[in-house]
Amino acid sequence: MQENLPHVPVMLPEVLNILSPKNGGIYIDATFGAGGYTTAILKSANCSVIAIDRDPNAIQMGQKITNDFKNRLTLIEGNFGNIKQIIKNLNLNSVDGVVFDIGVSSMQIDNPNRGFSFQKNGELDMRMSGKGLSAADVVNNTPEDKLANIIYEYGEEKMSRKIAHAIVSRRKEKPFSSTLELAEVVCSVVPRSKDGINPATRTFQALRIHVNDELGELKRGLAGAIDILAPQGKIAVVCFHSLEDRIVKSFLQEKAGKAPRSSRHLPCHENDLMPILNIITKSPLLPTEQEVLVNPRARSARLRAAQKVKGA
Repeated sequence: MQENLPHVPVMLPEVLNILSPKNGGIYIDATFGAGGYTTAILKSANCSVIAIDRDPNAIQMGQKITNDFKNRLTLIEGNFGNIKQIIKNLNLNSVDGVVFDIGVSSMQIDNPNRGFSFQKNGELDMRMSGKGLSAADVVNNTPEDKLANIIYEYGEEKMSRKIAHAIVSRRKEKPFSSTLELAEVVCSVVPRSKDGINPATRTFQALRIHVNDELGELKRGLAGAIDILAPQGKIAVVCFHSLEDRIVKSFLQEKAGKAPRSSRHLPCHENDLMPILNIITKSPLLPTEQEVLVNPRARSARLRAAQKVKGA
């Protein structure tokens, strides 16, 4: 079994190059995690960082970084979907840059007690914040058709209906409580693919995204980030799945005035013609081969970035 990897910030040089932190600037690390982006930003310029994470464990572990950068780092426990309100609560009007690293952190994956992975047995939880319905609640109580839709929509799993049926049949005998229990049921109906990916991977991804409303959070976070960006401020978003990447791509294109209109016959408002972003990455940036060798978890990363226009 692969040993636990330390949490390494993905595509860090590329993110720093895009943000180009400046002295006196204010930046948001919307997904603090282990503080990799935050630390690098604070080291690169005499600036300030507001770091957000919904995971109380991440905030607690980040206190040491706060001590290393006196009065320059503010840690906030909360959802980045509320980024606009968070900044308002700090009596700030705008920031110079925002970085998002979408998805689950290595610290969360590698802790079996969090229930994000089937590599080791643990409680079937998956809640980033530790609040709300757990994955076990969803698996044990969701109607079969809705469960199939969750697995199909968020996991892009073609065999979602077979999986949902197997889950519902098994939970009648005994409710699910552990990650391996769920993985075994999924693997009993989904054959192993030629690429070697575990058959339970997509189902676990789907449940995690659903439990944490990750796509809804992403949409709210992107909208809020653009609203609080200062003119010429930059946004950088690292994604690991096509679901998230499509949302980011579509959002940036829309705000850059490049999204296709639904119909040329509909009335065109003046605001529709005024882009508020310039897209920096015409195509997503990918990690280098060297980075993937050092950090295999970077292999599926996609980085998209944009800059707010001067008059916006």
